Amino acid sequence: MIQQGQPLPSATLSELTADGMQTHDIPALFADKKVVLFAVPGAFTPTCSESHLPGFVVNADKLKEKGVDMIACVSVNDAFVMQAWGEAQNANQIHMLADGDASFTKALGLEMDSGKFGGVRSQRYAMIIENGTVTQLNVEPPKSFEVSSAEAILKQL
Repeated sequence: MIQQGQPLPSATLSELTADGMQTHDIPALFADKKVVLFAVPGAFTPTCSESHLPGFVVNADKLKEKGVDMIACVSVNDAFVMQAWGEAQNANQIHMLADGDASFTKALGLEMDSGKFGGVRSQRYAMIIENGTVTQLNVEPPKSFEVSSAEAILKQL
């Protein structure tokens, strides 16, 4: 599993924007920025939709006041699902990034097998990234939602 002090792995993530499908090279996307990246097991799922993403939507301005240049959400879903979920949640200040084949999640060592729920998914986590390097990593134990919330990240900034 990736650790604090390590650079993010080289990988790509997709994002459906008003300009069409974008493929982002992770090192380039996060270069020279302070980023809060959080991951959810699945778009439109209960905790993710009722608490995790809404917390970042509500606290986006507070995060930016603390010097965050970008807030991004990643899930092992396709870009169309992530875009629709972002619209449904009014997440217009958050980059909704798709890791369709779980390659980024696996490169981080943060995958989990959810069985019949959806197969390989991401563990729930949040990280602070500065200039491509992980400076804070909060991984949730299974079936928990405490350390990866927007409020927890705000306290660490």
